[in-house]
Order: sequence, then structure tokens, then C-alpha cells
Amino acid sequence: MMKKIICHDLQNNEFEIDSDKLSFRPSVYGILIEEDKVLLSKQWDGYDMPGGGMEIYETLEDALKREFFEETGLIVEVLQIIHCETSFFNPNYSTKHKEEFWNCPLMYFLVKKIGGEISKDNFDEDEKNYADLAEWIELEKVSQIKFFNSVDSVAIIKKAFDRGL
Repeated sequence: MMKKIICHDLQNNEFEIDSDKLSFRPSVYGILIEEDKVLLSKQWDGYDMPGGGMEIYETLEDALKREFFEETGLIVEVLQIIHCETSFFNPNYSTKHKEEFWNCPLMYFLVKKIGGEISKDNFDEDEKNYADLAEWIELEKVSQIKFFNSVDSVAIIKKAFDRGL
């Protein structure tokens, strides 16, 4: 039985699609906090936490380490899970993804930096079109910036800070 699903896009526009149009895309994100600042990926005129979609052959930890490195240049150790939720998403930021609809389990982990330097040298072809160098943002200013995601980023970052090791 086909079901109707409410999807959203990057601008948080909502629209209804048939469930048979969805593909499964688990995604992992890292929260790196140092000296009362969080490292965020610069995207368009806003931010997101570093991370992205898993490859079918990857573990959660491997995917997070790869995505974090691609978007920031930093090598991280995965510490603990902070938050999980589901997002039904249309990644219409490029013509390549215009007609895709994803069921995205989103998993957020506290991470610790163990090496590397902030860089954008490892961006994939899509990221080169919309992303820029990751930035350290003061925790007290996180509620004042624009995020490109469907989650309550401020609450997730606060939870990570409260659980920080």
C-alpha cells in the first residue's frame, strides 16, 4: 500500500510525495566542541554540522570519520551518540538531486579532534558548489545563525556540550 509522506527541502518548504519515491539514506554528523566553540560546515549563507550520507559498505564510525574529514580536513575520534531522528528530504540543491527523495535517519555524535587542519581540499563535486571552509562558532552565538537542516541544531549542540567529556 502506497502511503503519502510529507517531505521538506533546504528552504524547509513542505510537500507531499508518494512513499514509493523514497530511497533510504542514513546520515551521520559530528559535533566538535573546543573552548566554548563548535566547528560548523559553512554552506551557502548558513551552516550545518559536518557530516552526510553513509555509503552502503560503511559502518557508522567509518562514515562519520570520512564525512567529517571531507568537510573540515580534520581527523576525529567518535565518542558518543547525542541525538537521532528521521527526516524525509528532497536534496534539490543540485540538478543531480532534483527528483530524489530520501528517508534519512539522522544520527549526531560527539567527536574529538585527533589530527588534521581545517581545509576544503577534500570537498566532493557537489560540495565545491555550495560549501566553504568550516568555521568555529562561539556557543553563545549558535542560536543567532542560519542552519540548513531540519533538526533543532541549537538543542543538539547544547546537548552535546552538556554531555561533553
